[in-house]
Amino acid sequence: MSDAPVPNGDVSWWWRDLGGTPAPRPALNGDLDADVAIVGAGYTGLWAAYYLKREQPDLRVVVLEQRFAGFGASGRNGGWLTNTVTGGRERYAASHGRDAAIAQQRSLNETVDEVIAVARREDIDADVVKGGELDVARSPAQLARLRAAVLAEQAWPHTDVEEWDAAATAARVGVEGVLGGMWHPHCARVHPAKLVSGLAAAVERLGVRICEQTRVTEITPGRAVTERGVVRAAHVLRATEGFTPDLRGQHRTWLPMNSSMIVTEPIPAAAWDRIGWSGRETLGDFAHVYMYAQRTADDRIAFGGRGVPYRFGSRVDTDGSTQQRTIASLTALLRQFFPDAADAPIAHAWAGVLGVARDWAATVGHDRATGLGWAGGYVGTGVTATNLAGRTLADLVLERDTELTRLPWTGHHAKRWEPEPLRWVAVNAIYTAYRLADRVEASRSSSRTAWPARVADVIAGRH
Repeated sequence: MSDAPVPNGDVSWWWRDLGGTPAPRPALNGDLDADVAIVGAGYTGLWAAYYLKREQPDLRVVVLEQRFAGFGASGRNGGWLTNTVTGGRERYAASHGRDAAIAQQRSLNETVDEVIAVARREDIDADVVKGGELDVARSPAQLARLRAAVLAEQAWPHTDVEEWDAAATAARVGVEGVLGGMWHPHCARVHPAKLVSGLAAAVERLGVRICEQTRVTEITPGRAVTERGVVRAAHVLRATEGFTPDLRGQHRTWLPMNSSMIVTEPIPAAAWDRIGWSGRETLGDFAHVYMYAQRTADDRIAFGGRGVPYRFGSRVDTDGSTQQRTIASLTALLRQFFPDAADAPIAHAWAGVLGVARDWAATVGHDRATGLGWAGGYVGTGVTATNLAGRTLADLVLERDTELTRLPWTGHHAKRWEPEPLRWVAVNAIYTAYRLADRVEASRSSSRTAWPARVADVIAGRH
């Protein structure tokens, strides 16, 4: 087949599927007083606004967004509504005890169903199918990690993990060269832009004002400072995820990690007959530089992974463009996974940034003394965690002592990232090592994790 130039950027294919990026809502037009100012109109900010207004309809809530609702990761992600505990349950067991770690997992399981229920209640058609999450192994080393992960997951309640052999895995999704799979039921495929645009509309119906084209430059107690005026509010909530380094004083709080995606044209029914994937499970793997994918509602494959992981100085993109070599590498990997889809042209490519805390753990919190709140650091698991964070922020602002406010991620603080050039050197060295480890493991029969990955895990702070 001919590899013609691929449309690249334009925020994401998800938005193109909706007819292009939306017409912007009016910007802030001067100083404003509110009860709650939320910075960022992605999932986190919109969920927080949604639950605040449902719980206390008379609150004056304003959401400030530099471009448009869903411009960031919320409109570009892989569409995995899954139950992952970002940072791992073991971290919370060590800091808060086993019961607290179990509560975190149970809450995320319930959050998957909460998002689905809200979408149904608010008439948001986000192409939701709860088919579970399937992670596959395609080398002996990956299979060893899969089996270790299964044992680790099954040691905890509410994980509901199953291990499948090669035949059972291939019968569900026809991945070339698959050696085994790990599946759990607590995941749904979604269309990210449909979800975020529907949520924004639901929030507006509740009376929340969303000011787009309004870039916040600084957050201080009682104030969100923008280029178009100052919003004064008793509570100011930061929901900026990978764009957090753009705020004054927040440059080293979270690292903006890049992730890229491609999507095929619709794949013919005959190829789907061979591939299977009728359950619409989300699909990942046990590579170090892992992939993630879904079968879309119109029978495409949306396929993602790391490109250039980090730009010097925590720079972030403006329109979602990714590098040509990233498009080429993702396309090659997709065709390795699915030879039956090799003739399907690539319809679009894009990239986005996700927030990474120095300890790789997500967090949500609110300081009653200052009124400042925050949530983020989801490391790519935010489609679910943002809803839990939004509900938690609402309870914290309303000064309610609930099961959510007592979860172990509440109030968690990680140390700041190192200054440049250490940050750039370390992150790029880590992912260079992970890519090398994946190549080594693919070329040998050993089940041992390649040494470059073990070293990279130590540098990254994952072990």
